[in-house]
Amino acid sequence: MTAYTTMDSPLGELLLVGEDSATAKGGTALASLSVPGQKYGAVVQDGWISKPEAFTEIVAQLRSYFERRLTRFDIEYVTSGSDFQQQVWTALEAIPYGTTLTYGDIADKISAPRAAVRSVGTAIGGNPLLVVRPCHRVIGAGGRLTGYAGGLERKQQLLDLENVHQAA
Repeated sequence: MTAYTTMDSPLGELLLVGEDSATAKGGTALASLSVPGQKYGAVVQDGWISKPEAFTEIVAQLRSYFERRLTRFDIEYVTSGSDFQQQVWTALEAIPYGTTLTYGDIADKISAPRAAVRSVGTAIGGNPLLVVRPCHRVIGAGGRLTGYAGGLERKQQLLDLENVHQAA
């Protein structure tokens, strides 16, 4: 069963989509977290069930993050994406709170050639779990803010929240 809920946040109303899971805290594995106007963001589908109670644990962690009380999420995710995307997304999850890496750094971490930086960027752009899988911590060469499906303004908001100040 696919369940969903929304929550208010400093980024706007977030749409959380999940699946039942016997192993996830709170019983729901997160499949998608989208912000308003997000490129390729999730949209509520026919057959999905509005079930706010299924997301209590996830919402609590997100609130703690936005209140600067949580620096690492403990949320089970629904596995999706190609093998390459999974490698890139795993590298994203390893970026510590309050730090940034470049797209080239991510390519290095997954042992991809530097020429794969565009492919890395495409995989990051396909991340269905904004905020909790911290793609906002990936910046362009020279410290430029580039490529965030939720918009560069939100990327800057998240970096500011984590006290990482980058020039836009």
